[in-house]
Amino acid sequence: MHYFEYGQEEIEHLRRRDVRLGRVIDRLGVLKAEMYPDLFTALVSSVVGQQISGKAAATVWNRVVQRFGEISPIKLDQASVEEIQSCGMSFRKAEYVKGIARACTDGDLDLDEFKELPDGEVVKALCSLKGIGPWTAEMMLIFSLGRKDVVSWGDLAIRRGMMSLYGLGYMGKPDFERFRARYSPYGSVASLYIWELAHQPSLLDTNSRRTVR
Repeated sequence: MHYFEYGQEEIEHLRRRDVRLGRVIDRLGVLKAEMYPDLFTALVSSVVGQQISGKAAATVWNRVVQRFGEISPIKLDQASVEEIQSCGMSFRKAEYVKGIARACTDGDLDLDEFKELPDGEVVKALCSLKGIGPWTAEMMLIFSLGRKDVVSWGDLAIRRGMMSLYGLGYMGKPDFERFRARYSPYGSVASLYIWELAHQPSLLDTNSRRTVR
């Protein structure tokens, strides 16, 4: 199993730049965030899981694996939309999966090249695929490509966690960008802790709930 890699350099940077986030880091220690290094598999899995519960997504994904075995562009491109749909997903999702596979086999999308491309170009390329939006593309940057400086405006839990961290009743884009710049170049590491905070607001002590301006 692969985990997102970071260490003392990233932690010390975030501590220096943001005292409040530093307190959360101290309480949680080093986090283990599972990576999904096969980008094609991660993309297909993300489409399968859209707008359904985690349990339902796991059921559908298991059916995909049982039916096709290795999840590869060639196998899924050779399958019909109806075959993909029969695993339990909607016809539209099956079309998205087929389209991603076809883009890879036709050479319109070279996933291996993403390792060398800047974050913005990766997001742009992934968002050209039907069924893949900015949030999904940003999650691929973190959890498949291991990029270190991603904080997703489109992630509601990130915004909720930041509001809690800084005692804000509303998170506008200017505030978000200000805090994101503070975390750079280790925004992805900050995101790991902010996600935890969104689910565990008790990590904050009373002193850290005063509003930051």
